[in-house]
Amino acid sequence: MVFDSEAPPSDRRGFMGWYRQQTKWGEGHRYDNPEISTPELQAWFLEMITHYPMMNGPYAKEEEDGSKVTDYCVGRSVIYAGFAWSESEAAFETAFRLAQKYRVGFFNVSAPCGGIWLPDSDGGFRCVHGRGVHGNKKWWEFWRR
Repeated sequence: MVFDSEAPPSDRRGFMGWYRQQTKWGEGHRYDNPEISTPELQAWFLEMITHYPMMNGPYAKEEEDGSKVTDYCVGRSVIYAGFAWSESEAAFETAFRLAQKYRVGFFNVSAPCGGIWLPDSDGGFRCVHGRGVHGNKKWWEFWRR
């Protein structure tokens, strides 16, 4: 999941409560249109779908099929992407790299005690809570590629 880095509380407990609220999908709009998100989230999304096409919604392509087709839920402050298991490592790397590029937050939802990364004031990206790993790799192994 990527998110507006200014939107959630800064502590893990607050963040997790905010995350649960966001994923109730109760904002009163369709969740397939990135135009309701922040400009940074929209930019992330528009580049992300060039690698992992949208399954449903205005940016979906009928001819797309296969393991790269992705289910996106787009809120005002978050974009949640559900990838095929066979794409998990490559999708993680792409989503993480683009989160850093567009200066949005990143939450590794699938990992136990998943890492939450935020852009920092020095132009970097840092894990602010949770575990900064995916599988056996540390987070910096992904963004240095």
